[in-house]
Amino acid sequence: MSVVTDPQEQYRLITKNLQETLNGQIIKNVLEVEKRPVKLYWGTAPTGKPHCGYFVPMIKLAHFLKAGCEVTVLLADLHAYLDNMKAPLETVTHRAQYYKYIVKSILTSIGVPIEKLKFVVGSSYQLTPEYTMDIFKLSNIVSLTDSKRAGADVVKQVANPLLSGLIYPLMQALDEEHLGVDVQFGGVDQRKIFVLAEENLPSVGYKKRAHLMNPMVPGLGQGGKMSASDPNSKIDILETPKNIKKKVNSAYCAPGEVEGNGLIAFLQHVVQPIQELKADKEGVFDFSIDRPEQYGGPISYDSIDKLKEDYSSGALGPIDLKAGVAEKIVELLEPIKRAFDSDPEFQKVEVAAYHVEEVKKVKKEKKPKNKGTHYPGAGKAASPAPAGEPVKEVTEELKEVSLEK
Repeated sequence: MSVVTDPQEQYRLITKNLQETLNGQIIKNVLEVEKRPVKLYWGTAPTGKPHCGYFVPMIKLAHFLKAGCEVTVLLADLHAYLDNMKAPLETVTHRAQYYKYIVKSILTSIGVPIEKLKFVVGSSYQLTPEYTMDIFKLSNIVSLTDSKRAGADVVKQVANPLLSGLIYPLMQALDEEHLGVDVQFGGVDQRKIFVLAEENLPSVGYKKRAHLMNPMVPGLGQGGKMSASDPNSKIDILETPKNIKKKVNSAYCAPGEVEGNGLIAFLQHVVQPIQELKADKEGVFDFSIDRPEQYGGPISYDSIDKLKEDYSSGALGPIDLKAGVAEKIVELLEPIKRAFDSDPEFQKVEVAAYHVEEVKKVKKEKKPKNKGTHYPGAGKAASPAPAGEPVKEVTEELKEVSLEK
């Protein structure tokens, strides 16, 4: 992957396919006036297992590296713990290491050199006296309402919110200063935290940063993004081919509906950008469906717009789309799965991060109740007498009673 040096082309690459850019002039000033690499960070809280949605920010990291940026990946372990304890403190360290393996594996699988990528674990600097004092300073400025609103789209919302969810946005804002970056990158769901940072960091003596936001790619369900907390909305990075096909076949995919279709969104935001990166050429798209002859035979597309047009008109149906996307996902994940299978340390970290012992529930055997012999119905035959015939069998005890009379 060749590195771009022209400032205008660098800026175009940095902002390519984003939904929104805040304070883009800061980036232009670094490139055109200061004439140095843009320093940028992307943070991820290591909670649930990374899924295919992580390809979207990975593609942007590739764009940043191609534009000559100095990229830092923040493995936000303390953020994971603060987010309503999504990750237990005892395992969050292992999960941070697992995420590091996954990020490296994804980028390597799509041909992105990772030598210049820097990884930082949040707790390595977030527990220092300087950082703690900055938390106190910022908490003296930001209101409870503003902090709650900032984290509304990121922190898990519960009926009785914890104080930790209010600290989370303040830390994310301060990370920009303590990581020494010009830009923070994330999904558009981070926007309120980005605005909080822009509005409040200058009040504690720190400069305003630029913010870059990816669109939120729909998941496999109806009306939602891929989420680590919803197993039906996502496909894990290490998912088996069998499970991939099963999940894709179960995905919401209404005939003719392009908007909100997670499978088409995956082709547009993951498959095509990866193909462009590998070919080092804009507009590349190659998608084939191995359709049986009785249903029209194999079909291929070299334009995402043509695919959308055919799906909208009904020329391409959900069954064929699902079959093609499933094969493409299997193809994308295969080198990552191969890297995992060949690396014992990778496997060891995965077990430490996510292994949950299954407690077998042993059913207690029901003991027959000892009702004794003196109770109604004791001693009756198991089978009722035929209709119309008197009951002839009685207990020995009843016989003795009748003979005494």
